[in-house]
Amino acid sequence: MALGIDFGTTRTLVACADRGNYPVVSFVDDAGDAHEHVPSVVTEQGGRLYYGFDALRLAREGAPLVRSFKRMLAAADVTCDTPVQVGALEVPLLELVTGFLGHVRQALRTTSNAPRTASAGATAVAVPAHAHGAQRFITLEAFRAAGFEVAAMLNEPSAAGLEYTHRQERTLTARRTRVVVYDLGGGTFDASLVKVDGGHHDVLATAGLNRLGGDDFDEVLCELACARAGVRAGELAADARAALLDHCRDVKERISPQARRVTIELGAAGRGEVQVTVDELYAACAPLVEQTMAAMAPLLRGLDDDALADIAGIYLVGGGSGLPLVARVLKERFGRRVHRSPYPAASTAIGLAIAADGALGFSLADRFSRCFGVFRERDGGRALAFDPIFLPETVQPREHAAVMVSRRYRAAHNLGHFRFVECSRVDDAGDPVGDVMPFGDVRFPFDPSLRGRADLEHVPVERRDNGPEVEERYLIDPAGLVEVQIEDTRTGFARSFRLGRVER
Repeated sequence: MALGIDFGTTRTLVACADRGNYPVVSFVDDAGDAHEHVPSVVTEQGGRLYYGFDALRLAREGAPLVRSFKRMLAAADVTCDTPVQVGALEVPLLELVTGFLGHVRQALRTTSNAPRTASAGATAVAVPAHAHGAQRFITLEAFRAAGFEVAAMLNEPSAAGLEYTHRQERTLTARRTRVVVYDLGGGTFDASLVKVDGGHHDVLATAGLNRLGGDDFDEVLCELACARAGVRAGELAADARAALLDHCRDVKERISPQARRVTIELGAAGRGEVQVTVDELYAACAPLVEQTMAAMAPLLRGLDDDALADIAGIYLVGGGSGLPLVARVLKERFGRRVHRSPYPAASTAIGLAIAADGALGFSLADRFSRCFGVFRERDGGRALAFDPIFLPETVQPREHAAVMVSRRYRAAHNLGHFRFVECSRVDDAGDPVGDVMPFGDVRFPFDPSLRGRADLEHVPVERRDNGPEVEERYLIDPAGLVEVQIEDTRTGFARSFRLGRVER
């Protein structure tokens, strides 16, 4: 049985393929209640980690709870070994994510309504559209280490685009062929412009914010409630503040378009109840919604009214999109073309299950969502120049293929010092801008006498004549991960670089 798993910042959802249907899997908590998610949380007790509903139960008894640990994957300096403090334990991030996903796999077999063999089927997983290489690598490695058979890794809004076609096929016509996916999750915002031709989906462009999501709206409501009660949210004990944020999330998700005020219980903060008007909440949240609109704007920039008529729908997905303010702002700007998924929190998981299943005949051409390039030596090591290799419009390969760019040149130095980075984009001057993430630092000895030395970082770069002919090869795999290969074509000496390791 094929699965789609949306590893979320606050909740992880699973959908399965069942003869052309894609139901969301339910999980039973310790009280016997069914939920269509596993909470993305972890705690520690007695030197052991607990996840999901087990972690929530222990947190009610006083155990320290860590929420939204997925957001740590977006940090510029994140590695597999980035330490995460969970109670008395310091855990490497890859180990923590693997443990959580292993818990999800075990829950699929023991406390869910999915068939017992579901966890052994082909699985499609997702990452935020603008996830950098380390984020993608850790996510993929964790799913595999947890025992899942990963058949595909998609960008989250691209997966939701598949769910749109499955759910809203009637809106797609010969004239209206494009869909804008507005995906406001717990920790990130992503948007994609997707062209649909029959069952083929071509992602034309993506945009997003790696550090804005439903969690930030919860923080706003928490601050408003505390201000109304005369307390400072930042001064609350960690467990009281965490409990209040959970409560604010629940209250936020129950707000209807007709609501005028909400009641917040501040018992954990040593106060009673307070009321916050919905108008007050919306006014405080409006800047966050405007940030998402600004991030999405490049997808529609340059489109006149005739081009906008080609948009079949603007599709609201992600748990955060349930706040009525979001739909209101979008409808004010785009009218009746705004559609909200009937299962907004599960849209990505359903789209992933469709991708893993393949029964509907849908296909997807996703795009490399960031820029990858290298700072290399110039002028005898006296200056650096940035050389972009892959730009955001690069189409990612399907299945087991790879996209490759190669170049050959005569080396002009004794040593090549390659500083690989990922960035949001390249400016008009050719420099990387936006989120600039270090990818790797590689020194390649063009001078054969330097090969075998372990201290290349101490060797100065010098201008040399008659250097070897060098070939650089850059490959993108279907998951959007980059591999670098550098070779002296005369001798065959080569080095290969992937996230986490350099190979000779």
